[in-house]
Amino acid sequence: MKATSARALALSALVLLAACNQPGSGGAVKVDGETIAAGTDGDWLSYGRTYDEQRFSPLDQINDANAKDLGLVWYADLDSARGQEATPLAIDGILYTTTAWSMVKAYDGTTGKPLWAYDPKVARETVVKACCDAVNRGLAAWGDTLFVATLDARLVALDRKTGKVLWETRVAPADSNVTITGAPRVVKGKVIIGSGGAEYDVRGFVAAFDVETGKEAWRFFTVPGDPSKPFENEAMAMAAKTWSGNYWRLGGGGTVWDSITYDPKTGLLYFGTGNGEPWNIAERDPDAGDNLFAASIVAVDPETGKYVWHFQETPQDRWDFDSDAQIMLADLKIGGKDRRVVMHAPKNGFFYVLDAKTGEYLSGKAFTAMNWASGLDAKGRPIVNPEAHYEKTGKLFVGLPGAGGAHSWQAMSFSPKTGLVYIPVNLAGFPYAATGKDWKPEPMGMNNAQDGSKVATPADAAIRKGLMASVSGELLAWDPVKQKAAWRAPYVGPWNGGTLATAGNIVVQGSADGFVQVYNATDGKKLWSFAAQTGVIAPAMTYRAKGEQYVAVMAGWGGVWALAPGLLSRKSGATQNISRLLVFKLGGTAKLPAPPRSADLVLDPPPNFGTPQQLAIGEGRYQRYCGTCHGDAAIAGGLTPDLRHSTALGDPAVWQAIVHDGGLAANGMVGWAKVMKPAEIDSIRAYVVSRANQDKLIGPAPLAPVPPKQ
Repeated sequence: MKATSARALALSALVLLAACNQPGSGGAVKVDGETIAAGTDGDWLSYGRTYDEQRFSPLDQINDANAKDLGLVWYADLDSARGQEATPLAIDGILYTTTAWSMVKAYDGTTGKPLWAYDPKVARETVVKACCDAVNRGLAAWGDTLFVATLDARLVALDRKTGKVLWETRVAPADSNVTITGAPRVVKGKVIIGSGGAEYDVRGFVAAFDVETGKEAWRFFTVPGDPSKPFENEAMAMAAKTWSGNYWRLGGGGTVWDSITYDPKTGLLYFGTGNGEPWNIAERDPDAGDNLFAASIVAVDPETGKYVWHFQETPQDRWDFDSDAQIMLADLKIGGKDRRVVMHAPKNGFFYVLDAKTGEYLSGKAFTAMNWASGLDAKGRPIVNPEAHYEKTGKLFVGLPGAGGAHSWQAMSFSPKTGLVYIPVNLAGFPYAATGKDWKPEPMGMNNAQDGSKVATPADAAIRKGLMASVSGELLAWDPVKQKAAWRAPYVGPWNGGTLATAGNIVVQGSADGFVQVYNATDGKKLWSFAAQTGVIAPAMTYRAKGEQYVAVMAGWGGVWALAPGLLSRKSGATQNISRLLVFKLGGTAKLPAPPRSADLVLDPPPNFGTPQQLAIGEGRYQRYCGTCHGDAAIAGGLTPDLRHSTALGDPAVWQAIVHDGGLAANGMVGWAKVMKPAEIDSIRAYVVSRANQDKLIGPAPLAPVPPKQ
């Protein structure tokens, strides 16, 4: 009797255990502060897997000995032809991810079966407010709820099992220029989110909302407001002493568009801030103060939002050196002493190690080539080279790193096994030139106070060849204690994907030229590669379901590098967007279908027309309003149409219907009637025609963009 009961109980336990291991069974993983902090072997519960944002998984079924046997097991086509930057979450064997336009998808992690989908119906014309594509980097989870922040500045809570909307709240007014592309984090029952828009007259902030109701709990502004009015807190009063002039009329910038990290050990919430607005400090702050808290790491109390400490990485930033790259926490031995540290590799090219409790500067070293600064002083302040002050010299300064950053939002990872940080590095300069005294901000334009005519890519073939040769990228394994490189893996161009490190001694990274690759974490040897048919810029993640380890990554060329740099965008290789979720495991045998291709429109451009004055006006208008999406000097990077080959060039009425009237607004091509007169729009057409004639020998992009799926 007892033996039978024991067998029955054991059988029941096995049945229950099996049920808990089924994808979507629910209840097997409790998503709260403890599980996010500790992590679970098989799940990926937060953007960086755990609160420390190390992106290190203890899974080792896939390792340096068998990674060569990886193969595709399933994929999901996505209903968006924009850049894909999200890191999926894996909970109880189900994958949850976001796509461009802030849409959310749920899939069975073993089969790829779609379970539910949510579309917040972001108006496509919202993209005109976003400097860097209609992307989204992911979700946050807490309990049975998922949270997504939308491009049009809403925060939405969804039922994890059904995708049903539980509540929705506005993070910023609908008529503001605030956009959100980052993934929220949840800390102590509060959803934390910031915003983008530092080029579009926005005042930066990070805010906390109650997970149950969506009610705002607190908001911390990152730059001061109008000094004639009371400051929100002592921190803003302190920051205001580092600004001058009428900075607040342009918002000030300092947006928290990506990095948010919580440390249960110190009890602090850290976030990185973006550039001041506009880039050119002469137009932003006549006295050239440090401009706190732009280009900084700031630590606050997550319960109240009260300021604790800050460290400014780029005082007086005039190069768009955001500090929004992911902030990572670790326990390291520094100078023979165990320290809880913050590790950061921002756009400016220096790798910083700070004390996590106090913000004390411990060490810093350049992790890439640079010409804007010669090093850091004893307090971690950059020693700026005189020629980098382009607003003082009045000369063109080709800065390295450039505005794309030595390292941007593409996440780095850290392996406690090797002690190395794996950083996706961009090796690309950027031309900076100050505007003249008559510069004025304008609505809907990118107000960075740069002289577009001076920074546009010249038509000279030799100069272009030199520029292309100077641009590349690499995967860098960096020792944060020794502050030196351990190994480097080169790429043909910049803007490669974020990295994943695992206990299997591997590093996984997608590349802009269209591959997913695995490297040995110790020595950088390439172990495996998969042709993804499109640029992969998102970070990979890993999870376990039904006893097997999987690796998943969002694929889809896009983001700012596919839009604004024009000719240089092509150096990265993949110029076609095919948006998919790709999932791999050992022994996977699935195949991708042949890549879709749409033929470029190869036309002889119309004869040049327009007076020199009209062409000059057109170039200025183009660089200010059009180049952000259609490429520097009218050379598209592959994500949006190449206007040099547009049939609309040959018909001024069609050109006006699109550019002035917004005939393609549903596709994200907003009409510009509010800020430009028809004559100005005609001048842009004349400029694009002139550029088409200059570039007749360059020809179209190797692959045309896939038409947007709406």
